[in-house]
Amino acid sequence: MALGVLNNISAVYAENNLNMTQANLQTTLQQLSSGSRINSGADDAAGLSIADGLAANSAALDQSSSNASAGVGFLQVADGALSQVTNLLNRAVTLATEAGGGTLDSAQLSAANQEYQDILTQIGTIGNTTEYNGIGIFNTAATGTAVTLTDAAKTVTSGAITSGDNLSGSITLTDATAGKSGTIDMSNYSGLTTASTEAATLASLNTALAATPLGALVTATYAGGVLTFTDSTNDLTHTGTMDEASATPTASSMDIYTSDGTSTGSFNYGVSVGILTDSSVGTSDTGSAAGTAISVTVGTSTGTGGTTAGDGVGTSLTGTQLDDQADSEAALQTVTNAISAVAYQRGQVGANINTLTAASNIASSEETNVQSAQNNITQTDYASATSNLSKYEILTQTGISALAQANSTEQMVTKLLQ
Repeated sequence: MALGVLNNISAVYAENNLNMTQANLQTTLQQLSSGSRINSGADDAAGLSIADGLAANSAALDQSSSNASAGVGFLQVADGALSQVTNLLNRAVTLATEAGGGTLDSAQLSAANQEYQDILTQIGTIGNTTEYNGIGIFNTAATGTAVTLTDAAKTVTSGAITSGDNLSGSITLTDATAGKSGTIDMSNYSGLTTASTEAATLASLNTALAATPLGALVTATYAGGVLTFTDSTNDLTHTGTMDEASATPTASSMDIYTSDGTSTGSFNYGVSVGILTDSSVGTSDTGSAAGTAISVTVGTSTGTGGTTAGDGVGTSLTGTQLDDQADSEAALQTVTNAISAVAYQRGQVGANINTLTAASNIASSEETNVQSAQNNITQTDYASATSNLSKYEILTQTGISALAQANSTEQMVTKLLQ
């Protein structure tokens, strides 16, 4: 073999092999310390792409399971509220049966009817106040529409106030000539929309107007759904608005979204438990047949009120009362139908609970499988990695020794020069 010093090829080989060994050793140590076989795109580009996709699937499925569980909670609150409604209706059955027995005097009937009406009010209160995370479960809040008051021949009028509307907001009326003004909170006068309370409410409104600095200058009238303020000096102006909101509730509904992170693996579970008021007890979202009015005749007296239970449409208790035997017996039939309607509604709620529970379980199971697949791709094989660690540590030592030997070989040239 010729001796030369221009290039130390043996040392270059040894150095290159040592560098590769060091790179492999570094990769192995990283795998051992992180527990992951893929720590950068350079480790396994295809595997990294698959693993990241699976990680996204896992995150979506985890949240989907939580979404479904939240939906179950929403429905369980509804079921609990309906359970209380059933308890109230059972008490109403007792009262109606007692009042229909024919042995109560007028005072006792009046007391029974008062408790019965309180029960109907409580049912409506449950429907209006039952919430989950601030969301109305049975009845969504009424949406107000601003009714701007307009001047017409020095008279301030509102838009039409239809029966069943609630009033809110406030208005300020000013008599420019007298230099006096008064502010009225309109939320106190929703009775204007109910024929039975219209006169009393209007009287209350005029009393409130008279108590303001306006005194007797301004009076209010209500006809044809229009509220009118009239000023005796014909110099009336106003500021502010009155809100008109429908008192008729609408069923609260939501879509429980589950997904594995892909469009084909996404689904919305529609959830609605129906409306709950005294005119709609046991209403679910699957109703198709309305109930019919109930009429009962006892002797020469005929009692009416409420409806039979429709298929998911529910039962109306509006107008039912216990003021005589006939009305009590009619009310009893209506309340009994309402209990059946609530049971039907709770059945629908229970079916939805089971559906969402299954959806949550499916998402959890799928998430487990996805995580398993992700682990198979990314996790470090410690048996292999520790074997590689030993191999590369030995190769590092031998590489250093080989490089040292290659460098010392060049020193033999100096022997020729001695």
